[in-house]
Amino acid sequence: MLSAEKKYEEYAYVLDFSPRGKSVVIKGREGPIVQAIGEERLTLLELLAVENQNFEPGERVKIGKEGREKIVSVLGKLSFEELTPESKSSLLSVVERIVKSNESKYVAYFNELQPLTPRLHGLELIPGIGKTFMKQIVDGRERQPFKSFEEIQQRVGLREPAKLLARRIVEELSGGSRINLFIRK
Repeated sequence: MLSAEKKYEEYAYVLDFSPRGKSVVIKGREGPIVQAIGEERLTLLELLAVENQNFEPGERVKIGKEGREKIVSVLGKLSFEELTPESKSSLLSVVERIVKSNESKYVAYFNELQPLTPRLHGLELIPGIGKTFMKQIVDGRERQPFKSFEEIQQRVGLREPAKLLARRIVEELSGGSRINLFIRK
C-alpha cells in the first residue's frame, strides 16, 4: 500500500524574528524563533533558527530537509491567532512578495477560477473584483489566457492584481472567509 508522500515546504518567508523567543508550538522550547509563511502552501510556520543569525521580514529562507543554512528546524504550524503583532503587520507585504515571486502560479487563478454557485464566481472572492471585472476577466481569458499581472492590468483595467490576491490570501489565513481558494484547512 502506497502512502501519500507528505509534502514539506522547501522555502519560507520570514514574518518576524525573536533572537530569544519562546516557542508557541513546543512548550518550554526557547531560542532564536522565526515566524514565517511557507512559499508553496502558504502555511504559517514556527522555525528554530541558528544562533547568532539575523533575519529581515520578507527574507526567503531554506527550510527543506537539505541545505538549510540559517534554520535548525521547523517546530510546527501556527494558527493566525498565534502570530506576533509584528508577524501580522508584515503578513500582507510578505504574501504580496510571494505572489509576485510566483507570478505564473497566481496568474493561473485568473485563467482558471470557475463559478462556485449560480450566483457567485470564484473570481468575485478576490477583493476588488465584482460582477463587472469578473465578466471582463472571463471574456478576456476566453480570447487569450493572461500571462502576467501586468497583462491583466492592461487588458481588463484591474489595478494591482497581485496585491488583491495577497489581500484575499491574508483574509483566508486569518479565518475570515467561508470559502478558501488558496489555503488548505
